[in-house]
Amino acid sequence: MQDGQRIQSMREDALKILHESLKAVQPDAAVAAALGDRTFNKRMTVIAVGKAAWNMASAARQILREKIGSGLVVTKTGHSKGGIPGFEIIEAGHPLPDERSILAAERALDMVSDLSDEDMVLFLISGGGSALFEKPLDGVSLEEIMDLTWQLLASGADIREMNTVRKHLSRVKGGRFGEACQGQEIFTIVLSDVIGDPLDVIASGPVFPDASTSGEALRILGKYNISVADHVRRALALETPKQLPYCEHVIAGSVAKFCEAAAKAGQALGYQPLILSSSIDCEAREAGRFLAAMARDVHHGACPDFMPARPCVIIAGGETIVRLRGKGKGGRNQEAALAAALGIEGLERAVILCAGSDGTDGPTEAAGGLADGGTAGRIRTTADPELLLDQNDSYRALELAGDLIVTGPTGTNVNDLMLVLLQ
Repeated sequence: MQDGQRIQSMREDALKILHESLKAVQPDAAVAAALGDRTFNKRMTVIAVGKAAWNMASAARQILREKIGSGLVVTKTGHSKGGIPGFEIIEAGHPLPDERSILAAERALDMVSDLSDEDMVLFLISGGGSALFEKPLDGVSLEEIMDLTWQLLASGADIREMNTVRKHLSRVKGGRFGEACQGQEIFTIVLSDVIGDPLDVIASGPVFPDASTSGEALRILGKYNISVADHVRRALALETPKQLPYCEHVIAGSVAKFCEAAAKAGQALGYQPLILSSSIDCEAREAGRFLAAMARDVHHGACPDFMPARPCVIIAGGETIVRLRGKGKGGRNQEAALAAALGIEGLERAVILCAGSDGTDGPTEAAGGLADGGTAGRIRTTADPELLLDQNDSYRALELAGDLIVTGPTGTNVNDLMLVLLQ
């Protein structure tokens, strides 16, 4: 096989691994497993929030049917797949909240405002809920929350830091929606998009006791030199609930399962798998450079003893961050892929994939990017890839190379997958 054909085959294999891994972390089967062995004798109010909300609600409807008294799906624009009997569907803004986010939270609060002892709440949570589900505290405006969210994103704050601040400005985050359920039973199924699966961080923990404090929220503002109005600072000083004993939960999916599925898929294609980590949380471009360095080491034979023999696939998962330095277009997975492309420029028989499980990376329609030894060269025929990386313009760079990954909304959300395929 010629090198060009081999690289094309490896690129196809990387995409096959991604698609097979996505199949393994679809929420339908996970919701069915969480509900299948349980008996529910109360009338159920079902509220699904997040990028995977439609799939999770659809699965719950198929199992519970007439036990559902009312239902609400709150998901990202374009992630709904049509009507679900008995459910109202609201598509809202992400990564920044919008007026529809407030409408969704107000609708959910109304649905639980008159619960009786014969009622219970089934809450279906997936990533993205922090933006999609919002009701600011009295005196705080949506515009102020949006501005604060954007400042934190641009400063490189990680998801825990962002959610710590957002929880303390919201009537539905940090356990406050759980309080609004008036002590009635809450059963929650969680599709985790946060490393380590912290319940109070995923979607900002609407129905879980909040481990973060007002003091931490204020310290995060100081860490990133973010100024807010005095009334916002006073709102941040209001503490969130620390006890909600009536909430039971099941974690139905996570990035660790995503990585395990990738290892299985890679092995089926003839690659020896190595799961390097499922908790990558550095800057995106640094993650890309690290993956490229590993590819170079293996290519040159300077690799540690634990590295499998080639052909192999090195697997990592997690959630990186992007520190905005320019005004380009892209997302964390595209930025990692572009940095990796520069690191393996000219290298033969190496392919690197970086993709988000939800199918949308940053404010783009791409899920991420592919990189091989020729990616940077293809960009150079039209533009300077180093300059595009400096400008956070990874979308344009990978588009020029023909190396964007576009899956469309996947129906799930369990962090990001990074693959290094080596022949």
